[in-house]
Amino acid sequence: MKQITIQEAKTQLSKLIQNAADGEEVIISRGPKPVARLVAIGGIKGKRQPGALKGVLSVGPQFFEPLPAEELAGWE
Repeated sequence: MKQITIQEAKTQLSKLIQNAADGEEVIISRGPKPVARLVAIGGIKGKRQPGALKGVLSVGPQFFEPLPAEELAGWE
């Protein structure tokens, strides 16, 4: 695990991304305090296939009903 400052990360971003892709974890710090971690997200598992969940998932009629007033107020 490697720890670098934000300034160093800005100048070496491409290299750090490659390191993360290679499995290395990089900690980015603001001064001595760690604030972020750069890691690889992993490979994509399989191809996306439209309609793959047809018949598996369903949306009930309550989905299409209006929200209660108190719920709507939370979105405003």
